[in-house]
Amino acid sequence: MRNNITVLITGCSTGIGYETAVYLKKQGYRVIATARKTADVKHLHDLGFEAYYLDVRDLQSIKDVINKLDKIDVLFNNAGYGQPGAIEDISYEALKEQFETNVFGLHEVTRQVIPIMRKQGYGKIIQHSSVLGLISLKFRGAYNASKYAIEGLTDTLRLELLGSGISVSLLNTGPVISKFRDNAKQKIIQNIDINNSIFKEQYEKNLKSEKSDVPFTLQSIDVAYVVEKIILSEKPKPRYYITKATYLLGFLKRILSTSMLDKILQKI
Repeated sequence: MRNNITVLITGCSTGIGYETAVYLKKQGYRVIATARKTADVKHLHDLGFEAYYLDVRDLQSIKDVINKLDKIDVLFNNAGYGQPGAIEDISYEALKEQFETNVFGLHEVTRQVIPIMRKQGYGKIIQHSSVLGLISLKFRGAYNASKYAIEGLTDTLRLELLGSGISVSLLNTGPVISKFRDNAKQKIIQNIDINNSIFKEQYEKNLKSEKSDVPFTLQSIDVAYVVEKIILSEKPKPRYYITKATYLLGFLKRILSTSMLDKILQKI
């Protein structure tokens, strides 16, 4: 019975986390939806969710939520954001903030959930990576690095959990319609000294852009379908490509030399 399956999701304020939580709840799963803003937690409560405050940078908030749960069948580590900017424009503080959310927070949630799953003798961990955990694009260095780190942590964890009954899967999501792009623009304004950057013109162009012209873009709900596929699978795959862009770029990464791939990525 799906209502006997408890799914803990981080980052449910908007976009992929929100759509996944709503979809799984409609399918009958017990969804524990978390968010870092009080207003968003209240909104989730109003929709009928078991909703809690959880900021992945706040270790105590992670512990408080996990202590409320009698079991966790599935963990979907979704919380994260993108800090755009050229490498030379990314300050120590901005890079640290990016890693605190995307990497250190994901790691701590995972680390606190594993003992529960070991005690149960089963569980599924789903880590939200990106196509940018496979290849790198210019002006996305901080985000690229955070996703590469998730790839390394998750690949290692999967090996260490073999035989435990706990599966670990990576989602390599490509372009998806969500609030991610709007949030990224705010991070440019907040953390990049645009006027003193050699890339000032590029930043201004990005800030004026109203929509993404990236091909193969999917909806947030398409990620939710993959999450459910993992939940229902007896043997989840270690990696799931989402969007045609991920398949294409992942394929090119495997077959091309670094120099040839760079020529293609420079045009994106």
